[in-house]
Amino acid sequence: MENTKDLTEHPSRAERKRRDSFGMFDGYDSCSEDTSSSSSSDESEEEVAPLPSSLPIIKNNGQVYTYPDGKSGMATCEMCGMVGVRDAFYSKTKRFCSVSCSRSYSSNSKKASILARLQVAGKPPTKKAKVLQKQPLVAKLAAYAQYQATLQNQAKTKAAAVPVEGFSWGNYINSNSFTAAPVTCFKHAPMGTCWGDISEGVRVEVPNTDCSLPTKVFWIAGIVKLAGYNALLRYEGFENDSSLDFWCNVCGSDIHPVGWCATSGKPLVPPRTIQHKYTNWKAFLVKRLTGAKTLPPDFSQKVSESMQYPFKTSMRVEVVDKTHLCRTRVAVVESVIGGRLRLVYEESEDKTDDFWCHMYSPLIHHIGWSRSIGHRFKRSDITKKQDGHFDAPPHLFMKVKEVDAAGEWFKEGMKLEAIDPLNLSAICVATIRKVLADGYLMIGIDGSEAADGSDWFCYHATSPSIFPVGFCEINMIELTPPRGYAKLPFKWFDYLRETDSIAAPVKLFNKEVPNHGFHVGMKLEAVDLMEPRLVCVATVTRIIHRLLRIHFDGWEDEYDQWVDCESPDLYPVGWCQLTGYQLQPPAPQSSRDSQSSSSKQKKKAKSQQYKGHKKMTSLQLKEELLDGEEYSFLQGASDQESNGSASYYIKQEP
Repeated sequence: MENTKDLTEHPSRAERKRRDSFGMFDGYDSCSEDTSSSSSSDESEEEVAPLPSSLPIIKNNGQVYTYPDGKSGMATCEMCGMVGVRDAFYSKTKRFCSVSCSRSYSSNSKKASILARLQVAGKPPTKKAKVLQKQPLVAKLAAYAQYQATLQNQAKTKAAAVPVEGFSWGNYINSNSFTAAPVTCFKHAPMGTCWGDISEGVRVEVPNTDCSLPTKVFWIAGIVKLAGYNALLRYEGFENDSSLDFWCNVCGSDIHPVGWCATSGKPLVPPRTIQHKYTNWKAFLVKRLTGAKTLPPDFSQKVSESMQYPFKTSMRVEVVDKTHLCRTRVAVVESVIGGRLRLVYEESEDKTDDFWCHMYSPLIHHIGWSRSIGHRFKRSDITKKQDGHFDAPPHLFMKVKEVDAAGEWFKEGMKLEAIDPLNLSAICVATIRKVLADGYLMIGIDGSEAADGSDWFCYHATSPSIFPVGFCEINMIELTPPRGYAKLPFKWFDYLRETDSIAAPVKLFNKEVPNHGFHVGMKLEAVDLMEPRLVCVATVTRIIHRLLRIHFDGWEDEYDQWVDCESPDLYPVGWCQLTGYQLQPPAPQSSRDSQSSSSKQKKKAKSQQYKGHKKMTSLQLKEELLDGEEYSFLQGASDQESNGSASYYIKQEP
């Protein structure tokens, strides 16, 4: 089902009568200048100013609104208009400041109540209003002044809570004319599979911040630009005026489909800047919204459902040992944020020995996985489960494709190219060291392996992180040769002969390329896999079929990482804001050289070992390979934004 709703849908006759054509105008009075309507609401925010009588308000179904402030604990007396602490008000409903106001309300007209409220706002009182005055005006004004001071203090507190970096995706994108990867590129992210056709031009109802009313009111805005979850919005009526444009997370709690105000009893109020432009705002909205699209009515429900995560705290899992990649350990889920898990190794008494990964990461498995496939496993010194801990059900983990290892299959000693998990900016010469069950392989980087194999790492045969011999050459990627290898430039044929080894057959590798939708230059939020607790501002700088080169904004290129297009460690712009995760802004120029973590220093040192190696040109290697009788090339592509399958490997002739 599409994720936007056409505002010209035809409801039943009864629905049309109740909702007046667009589901939002029935019962709305024309904008008047002598109306002061508001509503008590659980979502109401800080009152910012007294009610101006000249501001037009669209009333909903004739309902009169009051001005309580749910967040600050303040309330407004519905009889005299006095603002005070809610808990000090009379009755369970806290509608009146005193017993006398409660009694007067029931014996006087609603009009008299409004007049009394206008007196508090500074309007000349009528005789009737004077009669209704139960407390000195000075006391009321003093209470209101105290309340305004409280609001100012709250505003200061909120401003102080802004991160020191002050990074704003909206400003960053606007000032540089960047483009962000669409939400549909991230199937594992909230709404990734049900984003629909939310695009520029979609109308929504949002809080009206250009208003002096002391209660939360709304107005209609259109999406001017999309950047991941974030949308640049412009209030209806501003036409080409961008002075009050603002960025907002589409999945946030303050974004609603058109018609929400009508069904929720919320007032629609035009922005103060343009309130003079039209005398009949209802007619204006009818004209502007005819044929427009909005969010589906259940959009917020879908957002909520997509942010429900099956992993719970205290679940036990098997996860890679970050100190010895060749083995796994038992860890316990300590927290879940946006589907990312903070795992604490079970033997960590102070809970500081942790590991971050997404719940769909290939690095975590159910208890018993290592034994079932023959993977190394570090037994815990804890012989008994701690109270409250329980094994995560196997069905929660990502399933890998089934493979047929009965025929021609990977064998120990075969050569290939693989992304180095300790230096994700490099694709290296590698060797299959052990073949496990269910299609899993233990792989080592040639020239840098530990004698005991403690730095071997596990990839599945269908992993997008392993490639056949020649992949880097044909796609013009620099291949990292074995450490200490002296015969440069590196040539696969020479190396295979020297090591008396064979290349893994091309047909055994995963050549599927999904229609991922990424393009070079797109912005996103990406995990720094060398420090997996960090999610950073990043850019796609290269696309090799399904392989993405991720650059961390503000950092040197040597910190770039090769990541698969379907990696659960990539997120849309606005993901951190939506989930409450901390986003790392681009590193400032002055600190790029000084803010390197120990892992990045290690990666830098490792990459510098190959700094003096001469790059091998595509033509040179192709000529060398064509000189051999064992191999021939298929037509390939390099550095292209391919979203379809293609033959981009060296083909080994039988």
